[in-house]
Amino acid sequence: MSDDISYNGIPRPAEWPPLTSNPASFQPMRVPYLENPPAVMPIDVGRQLFVDDFLIEDSNMTRAFHHPAKYPGNPVFFPQTEHELNAELAPCAIAKCGGLWHDERDGLFKMWYMASYLGHMAYATSQDGVHWDRPKLDVVPGTNLIMPHVSRPDSGTVWLDRHTKDESARFKAMIRQGDVEGRREGLLMTSPDGVHWSEPVFTGPMGDRSTMFHNPFRGKWVQSVRSFHPFLGRSRRYWEDGEFLASGRWEREDQPPYWAGADCMDETGASRPQLYNLDATPYESLMLGLHEIHKGPENNFCEAVGLPKLTELVLATSRDGFHWHRPDRRPFIGARREAGSWEYGYVEPTGGLCLVVGDELWFYYTAFAGDPKRLTGGWHTFGLYANGAVGLAKLRRDGFASMQAKVAGATLTTRPLRFKGDHLFVNANTAGAELTVEVLDAKNQPLPGFERTRCLPFVGNSTCAEIRWDGASLGTSRDRPVKLRFQLDRGELYAFWVTDSKRGASHGHLAAGGPGIASPTDEDLGG
Repeated sequence: MSDDISYNGIPRPAEWPPLTSNPASFQPMRVPYLENPPAVMPIDVGRQLFVDDFLIEDSNMTRAFHHPAKYPGNPVFFPQTEHELNAELAPCAIAKCGGLWHDERDGLFKMWYMASYLGHMAYATSQDGVHWDRPKLDVVPGTNLIMPHVSRPDSGTVWLDRHTKDESARFKAMIRQGDVEGRREGLLMTSPDGVHWSEPVFTGPMGDRSTMFHNPFRGKWVQSVRSFHPFLGRSRRYWEDGEFLASGRWEREDQPPYWAGADCMDETGASRPQLYNLDATPYESLMLGLHEIHKGPENNFCEAVGLPKLTELVLATSRDGFHWHRPDRRPFIGARREAGSWEYGYVEPTGGLCLVVGDELWFYYTAFAGDPKRLTGGWHTFGLYANGAVGLAKLRRDGFASMQAKVAGATLTTRPLRFKGDHLFVNANTAGAELTVEVLDAKNQPLPGFERTRCLPFVGNSTCAEIRWDGASLGTSRDRPVKLRFQLDRGELYAFWVTDSKRGASHGHLAAGGPGIASPTDEDLGG
């Protein structure tokens, strides 16, 4: 692949980041790769999801967007210890200022979280992702507190870097402190074990609720910098570097270029929508993002009643790492604006975003109940920031969107694709019907041996089912442009991919990992 062409065929602009967004506009972000898709699309990296029309040339199927189901036992993690129930601060135990990952080396789910609002950073582990332990560590003896050199952690991200060759920096963190002594920088740190952290390196100045993530498709560490725009209000700026500690090097708060904000399509509430936070993670063949949309009321109104503001999470996807596609503006994970609810408002994502657990994606999120009795003290002690906890929501793997067959003989034809594998897999629920696939040439004619009548149909519900043809191997179509035509009478098609793996390993990225996953990408490990 040429250096000026990305892994999925999208041309890389000469200027990066591409300054295509207008911060004075309240219109949705334009997505160049959807307006002008590549003539041929390489699909050797990851499952190919139908979250947009990038892959589709023609179809009479209907796209449906899906939202995760909240775990009925929520919250799975809530304030219990003296540090999480600090009487001088708003009580909470929230992973919005940290991350949640599965570490294959010891088989544990690991959470980095804030104990009491702007209190301390702490660490918890779990065998199953639902029941959590607070190990006693040697950092602050007898407690699970970490990062003693961080004062008033306000926002940030902890990242498990499976790509690094430096064992001393296997874990990376950016923590932004709550305007300590007038300083507005973030702190960049590394750790071999997620418990013992290096002395911090300062970033340039940034607003509160700034975060960071790694984009392995570009090999860059990205700082998602909170800024305040006079027209858009809370919005984001973008800064990247291939080296982690260098990713924080800028001098002025307005130096990172404008990236994204809320727009006229976002749902609103008591005030105009604003982009409160933007977190991202690599999933399969694209970057998955959660836009935290602030819908009001503003802080002074919430402080007066001791209840949290309304922020909710909206799904976003990107195939170039900068431009975000957000056709579904309903809350992907929403608040429950009911008196006494543990998730009354202030819903926030967690670093890493989601884990792959069997056939499901697990999303951990933070939400707040508030406390109408906490109406005095400093701003960070008020009830609007009280009683924060962590919830879990589950989604079918690849289940963000599906192409639904609502008429008999419904078809979907891809744009020209190029691949090196010889096995075609699908994620589909056929609702008892037969799913068949044809391989087509440039004139939409079936290649000999790959007609629909030669396809061995798939009937069932599976997140990883192979499609075969009687007497023909897909390997004969390697390295030449072909199209795939899917046909289905009813049911849903979530994703497809072509691979050299007989077991369906996609070579795609796997977000924050999961049980049984020993690599940052989906590979045939262990034979």
